[in-house]
Amino acid sequence: MKQWLKDAVFYEIYPQSFYDTNGDGIGDLQGIIAKLDYIRDLGCNALWINPCFDSPFKDAGYDVRDYKKIAPRYGTNEDAAALFRAAHEKGIRVLFDLVPGHTSEEHPWFKASCKPGHNEYSDRFIWTDSCFASGDGMPFIGGETERNGTYILNFFKCQPALNYGYGKINEKWQKPTDDPACVATVEAMKDVMRFWLDMGCDGFRVDMASSLVKNDTKNKKYTCKIWRNIRDMLDVEYPEAALIAEWNGPRMSLKNGFDMDFYLNWQGNGYNWLMRNYDGAMDSNPHNIGKAYFCKNSGTGIDKFLDDYLPAYKATHKDGLWCFITCNHDTIRPSAGLTTDELRLAYATIFTLPGAPFVYYGDEIGMRYLPLPTKEGGYFRTGSRTPMQWDDTANHGFSTADAQDIYLPVDTAADAPTVAAQADDPDSLLNSVKSLLAFRHAHADLNADAPFKVLYAPKAKDDYRPFVWQRGDLICAGGCLHRAAAGAGRGSENSVHDRQGGDRQRHAVPGRTELCYFGIRLKDAASDGYKKSQPRFHHRDCDFYFYSVFSSTSSMLRFGTQ
Repeated sequence: MKQWLKDAVFYEIYPQSFYDTNGDGIGDLQGIIAKLDYIRDLGCNALWINPCFDSPFKDAGYDVRDYKKIAPRYGTNEDAAALFRAAHEKGIRVLFDLVPGHTSEEHPWFKASCKPGHNEYSDRFIWTDSCFASGDGMPFIGGETERNGTYILNFFKCQPALNYGYGKINEKWQKPTDDPACVATVEAMKDVMRFWLDMGCDGFRVDMASSLVKNDTKNKKYTCKIWRNIRDMLDVEYPEAALIAEWNGPRMSLKNGFDMDFYLNWQGNGYNWLMRNYDGAMDSNPHNIGKAYFCKNSGTGIDKFLDDYLPAYKATHKDGLWCFITCNHDTIRPSAGLTTDELRLAYATIFTLPGAPFVYYGDEIGMRYLPLPTKEGGYFRTGSRTPMQWDDTANHGFSTADAQDIYLPVDTAADAPTVAAQADDPDSLLNSVKSLLAFRHAHADLNADAPFKVLYAPKAKDDYRPFVWQRGDLICAGGCLHRAAAGAGRGSENSVHDRQGGDRQRHAVPGRTELCYFGIRLKDAASDGYKKSQPRFHHRDCDFYFYSVFSSTSSMLRFGTQ
């Protein structure tokens, strides 16, 4: 593992919505440069910037028209070089978003590929051999070019699939992965990567990383081979460059060239149980709110997460990092389903679990999800891409443009969270995040690859849902505390299951939820001196009071409503 990844905390920036320096209503690279001190002081030492390459923006930049040119609305290539220099001076790494599976239909490669005569780019994309041919199960477009063929899509209509070949060949127009044309596509993408790495970029987040080879095997045999090939190039020429996969398949991605993979929000997976567990995302109106593990009264147990997470973690933790995100540009913001107190608990947990955590811009202040009409192919995702809320000036300090001219509308609610409003409030979510990340950086036991062990995770019983885990010599605990109902107390016990040892134990389950809690202590630290009236977690391995990582003046973290 690269040494710098051990202590990395990433900040994801949707560039068009972060900070506008020229008053055109769209964020830009100079805006990111202007806010580097804020990012560093937050506790983030690495950036992931969503696509900023030249594009017609039918899919918010994920339809690339020129891989080697910054989109004019964001600035110039010189601005990108300045960003790399300025970030490095402040100890911040910068990763760009790479889209290797498709281009825009306006990319010069594709325009050349559409011509009827054979040329260098004829096979850079996947074409059938007839304008009336189907795509062999893949989405395709026909009747729009001079070429006698239909072309395969990788996502939207505007995104023709680059040709990396087929794992299983069913049609004569399908090429094997070792065909010279397919090899040329791989080499072209290496060339793009070299261009930005030579300028100062520190690596790439790779969009739809598993989508390269069509009709691939179940385990993505041929796609994985391509990424190993690219990794071999990077190891020789750019050994410090990092690759992050949008895959959510660590058994494949981390064993085949990637340093990191994301634990993405998929319905029913472990991350979904932790952070969301609601439906209705596709209509911009999430329903079933309040069912996630971090919701104080949900009754959802931590086992829903661990049953999915632990097997993959144990199989891959020596190969790379499976990383947690607060949110991303494709996901409804967590504030849609979690209160501020619940967000504190969620962030405290994911910032102390293995992997390099990712903070989506604005999540540190609890920016809201806004149901909005689609913009640049965003659809329900648009509401998580609104401008950063810096202060209470016009457009919340994002831009000096007229409100009707900014990229997306800002949150106009009277209580819309802003950086300025939370900066001097020691109890704000912003300062909770700062304290958490400072604590993480101060303790090597919380490094991305530090040992991880589940100490206690009982099956949910009513609202009895504690979770205790160990990172090196630190013990972390979080969950719900309870106030005993009338007649309840230590004598009213229920059986719960210890996941670590598999034995059965008996623990008190008082009547109703009192609050959410989180704490950290040294494994062998004594709890003498703490008042017996303070909340305490007790089981055979842990009997301790909770140390605060949010406030230097408090010995115990306590948040939530009694």
